[in-house]
Amino acid sequence: MDIKDLNRSQLIMLALLLSFVTSIATGITTVTLMQQAPQSVTVPINNVIRETVEKIVPVPGKNTVQTIIVKEEDLVVDAIAKNQSAIFSVTKEVTDLEGKVIEVSAGQGFVVSSDGVVVADASLVPGGQVYFVKNSSGKFKAEFIKQDASLKKGFAFLKIGAPLDEKDKLAFTLPIFGDLSKMKAGQKVLVLGSAILSFIFDGNKDLNLNITKSNGGSLVLDLDGEVLGIGLSNDLSSFASVSSILESLKSAVEVPNDTPTEEKPAGQTSTL
Repeated sequence: MDIKDLNRSQLIMLALLLSFVTSIATGITTVTLMQQAPQSVTVPINNVIRETVEKIVPVPGKNTVQTIIVKEEDLVVDAIAKNQSAIFSVTKEVTDLEGKVIEVSAGQGFVVSSDGVVVADASLVPGGQVYFVKNSSGKFKAEFIKQDASLKKGFAFLKIGAPLDEKDKLAFTLPIFGDLSKMKAGQKVLVLGSAILSFIFDGNKDLNLNITKSNGGSLVLDLDGEVLGIGLSNDLSSFASVSSILESLKSAVEVPNDTPTEEKPAGQTSTL
């Protein structure tokens, strides 16, 4: 068959075959010549090959660059784990229709100071009642300190007191406080209450959260695990920023605590 009679596909296959045969022949010839060549020729060639391989293959003891892909779900898990011990379930004593004193849920709350002050939903935590708070370290009495003076912000403060069981020792991690003004539209916000909710921040600093009574006092945070504020179940406001909480806390009436505690910065574990 004349090469002129070959079509395009056949010409490509022929070129590949010739290239394959040529590469095999070149390899055989190179190996043969290297075996027959004197040491003065082979040593420099081997040194060049060794240097090239060391640049391509990581050598023990030398720095290497590794790309790590972080999934969003991993950030969510870490954010929750950082703040888990700071969250307390709140209960209160009420009198039922039969005149019996029973304990009912009053939502959630989270610590905002190293001496055990908890912020909670004021619509669920009014003054003049007996309160208890509970986290993984145990269950404790809690005393009402004050409601936010503006009333519109809708949060109140409780001070953690003595444990109900003498074996329990209060332990919690003070959250790291974030800044809502630095949030950008499109970032994810988490709401940690009796259920875990999430939504995309739209740029509006007045967060409009749909908080039920069971989620009242929930912790609102970003994906870095930094606290942005509290979720509220009242009709006036569904969110109060952490900056307004800390500002109000400065004027809160101090309630004596049975055990003195050492001041610790946010993010560190405190025990009372």
